[in-house]
Amino acid sequence: MKKITLSIGLIAAILSAKAQDTTCTYFKGKDVFEFNYNTSEPISYKLQTTKFYDINIKNGNVLCLDLSDDKNRMREVITTYSDGVVVSQVLNSKNKVYYTENNVSKVSVSKSKWIIAGKPSNY
Repeated sequence: MKKITLSIGLIAAILSAKAQDTTCTYFKGKDVFEFNYNTSEPISYKLQTTKFYDINIKNGNVLCLDLSDDKNRMREVITTYSDGVVVSQVLNSKNKVYYTENNVSKVSVSKSKWIIAGKPSNY
């Protein structure tokens, strides 16, 4: 009986060590809020003062990227994967939520840009 209890305890410890965590970064205009996805507890608040806001993601974790600009706008999002691959995308930022894969190490989000004739300005 002790061996079964010990085995179950070890398996639970191994599985919980590999569990992924999800954090959320919320962009609304120049305001950037970071909070725990599961508990909704705020972690930090900052103003986006640079062209890109960098979010470092721990290995195996997932990022919930909540873009909530008030008007039809776009943001350039540069995703860096653990293996060094870099992907740049222009995403709609009016009330959209995006999730990263678990092999992403960094996400950089630009300031919001106006949409002019189907394309964002200044790109």
